[in-house]
Amino acid sequence: MASTTPAGNASPVGNAPLVGDASPAGNASSALNGPAALDGSVAVDGPARGEASPSGKPGPSGETISAVGVPTGRAGGGRLLRRIGAARRTPEPRPAYSRPALLAILVIAGVLFAWDIQHSAFHAFYSETARSMSESWHAFLFGSFDPGGSITIDKLPGFLWPQALSARIFGFHPWALTLPQVIEGVLSVAVLYRAVRRWAGENAALLAAAAFALTPAIAGLFRTEVEDPAFTLCVLLAGDATLRAARGARLRPLLAAGVWVGLSFQAKMLEAWAVLPALGLLYVLSAPTALRRRLAHLAAAGAVCVAVSASWVLLVTFTPAKDRPYIDGTTNNSAASQVVGYNFLNRFSSVSVSAKDTGSVAVSTMAGTAPAPPTGHSRPTAGQWVKMFAPSLVSQIGWLYPAAALAAVCGVVWRRGRPRTDPLRAGFVLWGVWLVTYFLVFSAGAVGGHTYYMGVVAVPLAALFGAGMVQFWRAWVRGGRARAWALPTVVVSTVAWSAVIAELFPTYLPWLAPAAAVLGAGGLGLLAWGRRGTRTRTRTRPASGPGSPAGPGSASRLGTASASGPDSGSGGDAGRRRTAVLGLVTALVAMLLPSAAWASSVLDPTYGHSGMGSTGPVAIRHRTAAHHPAAHRAPAADPSDGTTGRTDASTGHSPRHPDPSDGTAHEAARKTAHQTSGETSLSPAQRQLLAYTRAHQGGATYLFATTSWRVASPYILHAGAAVLPMGGFTGTAPSPTASGFRDLVATGQLRYVVLGGPATTPGRAIGPWVRAHCDRVPGQAYQLYRCTPESAAADRSGAERR
Repeated sequence: MASTTPAGNASPVGNAPLVGDASPAGNASSALNGPAALDGSVAVDGPARGEASPSGKPGPSGETISAVGVPTGRAGGGRLLRRIGAARRTPEPRPAYSRPALLAILVIAGVLFAWDIQHSAFHAFYSETARSMSESWHAFLFGSFDPGGSITIDKLPGFLWPQALSARIFGFHPWALTLPQVIEGVLSVAVLYRAVRRWAGENAALLAAAAFALTPAIAGLFRTEVEDPAFTLCVLLAGDATLRAARGARLRPLLAAGVWVGLSFQAKMLEAWAVLPALGLLYVLSAPTALRRRLAHLAAAGAVCVAVSASWVLLVTFTPAKDRPYIDGTTNNSAASQVVGYNFLNRFSSVSVSAKDTGSVAVSTMAGTAPAPPTGHSRPTAGQWVKMFAPSLVSQIGWLYPAAALAAVCGVVWRRGRPRTDPLRAGFVLWGVWLVTYFLVFSAGAVGGHTYYMGVVAVPLAALFGAGMVQFWRAWVRGGRARAWALPTVVVSTVAWSAVIAELFPTYLPWLAPAAAVLGAGGLGLLAWGRRGTRTRTRTRPASGPGSPAGPGSASRLGTASASGPDSGSGGDAGRRRTAVLGLVTALVAMLLPSAAWASSVLDPTYGHSGMGSTGPVAIRHRTAAHHPAAHRAPAADPSDGTTGRTDASTGHSPRHPDPSDGTAHEAARKTAHQTSGETSLSPAQRQLLAYTRAHQGGATYLFATTSWRVASPYILHAGAAVLPMGGFTGTAPSPTASGFRDLVATGQLRYVVLGGPATTPGRAIGPWVRAHCDRVPGQAYQLYRCTPESAAADRSGAERR
């Protein structure tokens, strides 16, 4: 006979791992203890529609009481909720394997993220900004690209704050800039585990954390100096806080979720708000309180979210322009234009969205590269809507697409008829809407080779995989034709889909698809054999009281006479049950193996430092694509635009600077990793130029000016020199204007100018004036000009006479 809980609920099937999170006595957890669980606890299983409450009595004012003792009707919710919230719940005991398994997952994640960190490469444009921010609190606050504070980075600087602080603590080295991403990655794995455990139980949380850490895009993301590691961590914290808030209709964790989304906005701007529909829907659908209170809570959290999100934009807006850097990516020096126009609307030109009237610059490509079509002039194509299935992305993020899709659908459909407050169903809604929203955003928007964008997609994929596999296992053990099909279906579809992806790269790990197929077939065979010993002995234990939950999928339906007691059946049956568990483990290995194999490629120096968050062959493809003549064509030389048309030496872009778009980036990083924080990384000609301008700087604010940030890059990166770049990232920002440049010369803030390098809009306007009014400095390898206040004053007087 099956042992039962005091409430009359039978224990989960067996004591084996992945069957259920049982109490030490082998019984399912009580309805008031522990997280809502798929795998053994009954906290999530309230009565189905039309059934009696656990107490068998109607709640206050006639509303129905859910399984967790929270009113689901309109009246009395606030008072009762406060009384319930005042009581501390006893944490559910964890299985013995839980902590060691979590520790192992975190260690694996840490190894993947930190491997070969000593040979990390600088990320072009971001690393220069991080150095400038690490040397001045003014530059730190505003995100200045250059130490002199002339222009900001073309994004909000929040994601660089941890990197700049790390550089202040450990010194400016590539590994010091990568370290914050490693920490953010390990924390992200831990937060996802906590969120899924709260929602779906221990086993689901462990599976989700493992799947997340072994996702190729995640292994590449958290070892790359970009904005998405901080963004991914913050939205994960927001999701975790919202799950906590929705479980008890609590305002404080919901406000915390608003803060986390606001902080993620500082890293990724409006992309952070794409998570709000999922979070809001979770709370409004499942929070156990009246609708009016739910909406009021959401309004308060939304106000907090907007306030935190807009904090930096408002700071910049109300700071006089003369007291802060120019805002890159804009023509009107507006932070709002940078956020809305340049970094949002410009990304959706493929669907005919235009940023023309927002104050954004017209292009969003790097200075010196072939410009993209003007914003709003592209035509939507059918191909862009399957972008997430393209080889370069699906190999990094898409191995678990079938498992996540099936889990989301079954998680919602199988729990139909449950009370509105059912937290398990609400969780499936959360992760499903999260996944669909970002799928559509990235399909419509510009992604290019930025694999690191996919971190926010990996979150719901992993969560759905973890919870889905536990729900499919329970359906398989329970037996019956209605739902038992799901487990073999998800195994077959995921393994087959992995073989399709692997075939896109036939020469890379050719053993991968056959190995996954063999493991998958073996796992299904073991499951089928083991089910013979569990199906016939698994049955519903009659409830011992009128209040026992008995709806479809309730934990009480997992009671079994062959669980663990002395009367649990023959040794042969126990052996077959162990065989079924072994089959499940083998199937899980088959499903995760391809993703894990690609993720582990970061341990190979060939693939470990792509600069774009990619792994495997895609990492090499991303490094070399920029050098294809059609993709990265240098501008023609123009004597009037301040360029010389020379190659690397004349641009001042050090060949040792490991640019992510450079096919030799990794090799350069390995060869110069111990030199990248000092001036010895500069070429002899660059060191000569630096020494001369320093010796003759006088009281000037800037050491010298360049016509492009790419020319200024090595001097800022390796020497922290106060070099004035022109044109911002795209080369089209009006910083400085021609008149502003002459004012800098006239007031003695600028004495030297280096012409040459990629063509920029300010360079074209200023170059001719420099040649006409300034003196060329002899003995320099570069076009170095000395400008004096007198020359600017004379030019101004001549202009006034005219």
